[in-house]
Amino acid sequence: MSENQIRQNKATKKWVIFAPDRGDRPKDFAAKQKKKVLPRYDKNCPFCSGNEDKLTKIILEMPDKNGNWQTRVVPNKYPALIPDGDTRRKKEDIYLRMNSYGRHEVIIESPYHNKDISQMTSDEIHRVIETYHKRYLDVMQTNKNMIPVIFRNHGEHAGTSLLHPHSQLIVTGFVPHHIRWHEIEAQRYHDEWGRCVFCEMLKYELKKRIRVVMEEKTMVAFVPYAADTPYETWIIPRQHKADFGKITDYEKADLVVILQGILSKYYTKLNDPDYNYIINTSARYEAGEPHLHWYLQIRPRFTTRAGFEIGSGISINPSIPEYDAAFLRED
Repeated sequence: MSENQIRQNKATKKWVIFAPDRGDRPKDFAAKQKKKVLPRYDKNCPFCSGNEDKLTKIILEMPDKNGNWQTRVVPNKYPALIPDGDTRRKKEDIYLRMNSYGRHEVIIESPYHNKDISQMTSDEIHRVIETYHKRYLDVMQTNKNMIPVIFRNHGEHAGTSLLHPHSQLIVTGFVPHHIRWHEIEAQRYHDEWGRCVFCEMLKYELKKRIRVVMEEKTMVAFVPYAADTPYETWIIPRQHKADFGKITDYEKADLVVILQGILSKYYTKLNDPDYNYIINTSARYEAGEPHLHWYLQIRPRFTTRAGFEIGSGISINPSIPEYDAAFLRED
């Protein structure tokens, strides 16, 4: 197998260039990272326990086993979207616009400033997942909310502005083109073959096992064949379902185990890199479709998109997925 090659993402049809001569070995990726050392409490942090006067509102709290709050959901202080207004499109000469309707919330994952999710216990991570699920179900009760995007930015290069462990939820009143494009490509595959492209990929990865990193009874983690970035990892349910809102208690438990495992590997083996993770799920009215399959995507930020990638839309990955998966599997 030639290491320099171009691969296609089966789900999106996007091409990725693999050029390992341009990149580093695992120890080199790790050497470029510097683990963040944070205090347990920061008097200036609005998310730390005891600094409630810095918050405008608390939407939801989830307690730990002692009855103290472990996760909190609060409005983003500088929201990209706001829950006032409507989703009507308005013409402005030859263009379209609408009000900035939606929701933008912050999910505070711990009362402690230095308790990152990679260092949490299983119970603590489980409450984070429960918080995701509860807010997802709550916001989808409003009919004009079209899709909730749950994501986590970890580190400066991933776009984080506050170091306290947190995730975010942004709900839009329209379906972003990027998400609709993924749905259309999945539908195109299903129309042609009569099968879910994600189920096909999962079946193949489990058969070959060269890119599988971890697996539990209901969840599997693997480095995708056409990974956009070094050590990109997908966590995907074995059972076909389009909607993250339909996750079961068993799936939550297995998601906790695998998410904890993957992020712990990033922390110890790759020296706590900056990363983003996103829960990819179906938009409203698409939840029962046979061509869609929700999954959690983790993308470390080892590389920066440059001119060719921006101009062409083609990613250049300096790391081979099979090698990345083998490295992550190692104890």
